Amino acid sequence: MKALSDTWFAEGYIDFELKKYTLLAYLKEINRYFNSNMLYPQLGDVIFHYNNLRAFRDNKEYLQQQFPKRLTAVNLERLQLLYEQMIEDNELMEELESIMQYALGKMDSTIREGTEIYEFVEDQLSITPVGLIPLDVHEGYMLLNDGHYSDTLVYQYRLTIFERHDEKYRGIHTQYISTYSRSLVQTDQRIKTDLIRHRKELPNPAVYTVETELKFPVAETLLPVAKRCLVKYITVNPA
Repeated sequence: MKALSDTWFAEGYIDFELKKYTLLAYLKEINRYFNSNMLYPQLGDVIFHYNNLRAFRDNKEYLQQQFPKRLTAVNLERLQLLYEQMIEDNELMEELESIMQYALGKMDSTIREGTEIYEFVEDQLSITPVGLIPLDVHEGYMLLNDGHYSDTLVYQYRLTIFERHDEKYRGIHTQYISTYSRSLVQTDQRIKTDLIRHRKELPNPAVYTVETELKFPVAETLLPVAKRCLVKYITVNPA
């Protein structure tokens, strides 16, 4: 994918046509992935750049606090200098405002397209507990099945809680464990029993099946969406 630098709108010559070309080339690549139902990391990347522009446009005096932590001190300093230039140069300010307004509109449209794909995939997923669920559901296994009907992908998951501003958020970390060939005898319950027998670190794990009848790219779409859906499911349906 043709990468867009974290501070693309502030680098080099500040010219609307030049930045427009840079942006459209980037979004064309993003849409190429979306057309193949590949959401990640592309969707997250567009959202990152969209939030950067919003923070710079709306909160210029709070760059250090508002910008995502991905930005380096060098990038932040460059943006601070650019803002100082804008104050002194009305023509530069007008050009940059035009760039940001155009870019935000285009990115918003692309994000909406990606979100529609995400919501469609989410609607096609079903989550089912395998056997009895223990009281502690913060760590366990996710059994992932798609419309190929041939394999079950097993991931160990661990829920995390992190704070941002004044709110708490749940996150999830997953690690690929194994692939089981699906058959009439290789049921989800049998996979759970096998995991308990061979992986002693989780003697009584929470196990959930996440499945869909459709076929989506696993790494780029199905797994990321399944992880987020599992977090929501566990939050709403605690043991």
